[in-house]
Amino acid sequence: MKVNPATRRLEQLRAEIRRHEHLYYVLDQPELTDAQYDALFLELRQLEEQHPDLVEPDSPTQRVGGTASEQFAKVRHRSPMLSLQNAFDVEEVLAFDRRVRALAGRSLVYVCELKIDGLAMSLTYDHGKLVRAATRGDGQVGEDVTANVRTLRSVPLAIEPLAGLPVTFEVRGEVYFPLAAFEKLNRDMEAAGRQPFMNPRNAAAGSVRQIDPGVTAGRNLQTFMYALDPAGRSRSQWEVLEGLAAMDLRVNPNRARFENIEGVIEYHHHWQQHRHELDHEIDGVVVKIDRHDQQQELGFVARSPRWAVAYKYAAEQQETQVEEIVCYVGRTGVLTPVAHLRPVIVGGVTVRNATLHNEALVNQKGVYPGATVVVQRAGDVIPEVVSVPEPKPGWKMPAKCPVCGGDVVREEPYIAHRCINPFCPAQRLERLRHFAGRGAMDIDGLGLSTLQQLIQRELVQDPSDLYRLQVEQLIDLDRFAVKSAQKLFQRLQESRDRPLDRFLYALGIPQVGSATAELLAREFNTLERLAEADEAELINVEGVGASMAAEIHRFFAGTGGELARRLLDAGVRPQPVAAAPQGALSGKIFVFTGTLERMSRPEAEELVRQLGGKATGGVSARTHYVVAGEAAGSKLEKAQRLKLRVLDEEAFFALLGR
Repeated sequence: MKVNPATRRLEQLRAEIRRHEHLYYVLDQPELTDAQYDALFLELRQLEEQHPDLVEPDSPTQRVGGTASEQFAKVRHRSPMLSLQNAFDVEEVLAFDRRVRALAGRSLVYVCELKIDGLAMSLTYDHGKLVRAATRGDGQVGEDVTANVRTLRSVPLAIEPLAGLPVTFEVRGEVYFPLAAFEKLNRDMEAAGRQPFMNPRNAAAGSVRQIDPGVTAGRNLQTFMYALDPAGRSRSQWEVLEGLAAMDLRVNPNRARFENIEGVIEYHHHWQQHRHELDHEIDGVVVKIDRHDQQQELGFVARSPRWAVAYKYAAEQQETQVEEIVCYVGRTGVLTPVAHLRPVIVGGVTVRNATLHNEALVNQKGVYPGATVVVQRAGDVIPEVVSVPEPKPGWKMPAKCPVCGGDVVREEPYIAHRCINPFCPAQRLERLRHFAGRGAMDIDGLGLSTLQQLIQRELVQDPSDLYRLQVEQLIDLDRFAVKSAQKLFQRLQESRDRPLDRFLYALGIPQVGSATAELLAREFNTLERLAEADEAELINVEGVGASMAAEIHRFFAGTGGELARRLLDAGVRPQPVAAAPQGALSGKIFVFTGTLERMSRPEAEELVRQLGGKATGGVSARTHYVVAGEAAGSKLEKAQRLKLRVLDEEAFFALLGR
């Protein structure tokens, strides 16, 4: 049978381009110049345009072309994407070694892999074709980001599966931002007047979750793969890594095997000294027992494998100088002092600002303009001032609001200073951002720049004005066209019927977080009943103390009540919260404090509610369990004074049977 010359050339071009993409994006060994590669790609695209019936879904030209869902679909992983237990020092790593040798025997080999500071991802291949890409999510269920991940050049759209693998299998790894590409992206965003990303991990997550796959394609993201589910004929983690590389997936070349824990510790120390020579961020070394049979013997505890540990690096510290202390005004009028720093690279990221929280903390640390300070990225993420070699207390909050000039007061017993002008523009912007944000009314597309324009053009004064906007008004905004204006208008309409707890949280009632908002919604069922409640009724709600009850009552008796009425008049209809499910935790009240490793506090609170329990924001004598994570604070101290049952994270999951 005679083969069409166009078909033959298309096959040649696709094979050649795939080979060069693998050389460039996976092996970092390019053979062509950019111009030569572009010429091949252009020839392929033109041939496919001339012969659309010959276009194949895994062609290199088809990486960008799908449309990502605006609300990314939820997908369940083939098996849970587990988190790892952490070790922060040599003693904890030695303890891990003793535990696993006691259970699995003395003959062990450890595999060490650099812990990439990126976004965990699973790729599903079916008959060798990429059919789905999903984020980790909560470990059980992630978000479908296939259209975006298809644009990443280091992710092959088609592979030759290893012998022994089933028709459908998952590959797991990390999507990350190379540092040079991250710095360029932030420079471009700042030049365009947009807020830069805080760090490469956030940038990677934000880039993968773009509505437009073309945006993801332009971000120069990279990948490293490290897991295979199922493992097929691989009998060890080392064989898995070699198998992934054999399938042309990108695998980190910086990995090693050791027969003793001393080698692991030395390897960790080596990369702590050389981590900044890499083109990407790492925050430690992942240590795994190599043999799969020993992994299976050790099993799992809660949501983590017993056979692996993340040996983390301590937060890096650097010295710099405070150029000035500037106060920013939040949605409740609270002034937050922020140190503007002489730029310094900490953990591979340029740090320019560090929050100082409040006047008392500024003076406790002795920070002042011109001071030399030691800064670190807390948890290797949030910049903070650790110490001041030559402290000098005495810094004062301004007496007038830096935005509106209104009076600034400190209301006892609170430590914060607040602008008391209800018409302060800064408060208005932050109130609107909170109202539209996730966990509140969740109005996608109503970001900072859009809100700033709406305020500047005097189209929106308070949240109720959002529901009076028309498509014609939105079209006039910068960067808006007919389609984008119609989408935002539709999202505004959809948000009118949010559950009552989300509506209450969106109102921004002082001291009321999302957990307390849900308890109030369940207790009073309607906005009208809550607004009419006196302080005595409010105190009877679990988690609401005298101070919070006074704040809630004051809110609805004043401008907060007026805002709620305007929202109702504008057509917002808060819906009753569904009855709490019955389950293993029915009747039990939980309070979470500190940082959890295996899931966020909101996720843990939601898990409690799904099992019939209550999650509150405050500790009282009626609290059944206080779950204390890392850096637990005053709630733990109060629980201990009240002699309540305190659980660490592992005990909490054990209680749930997980």
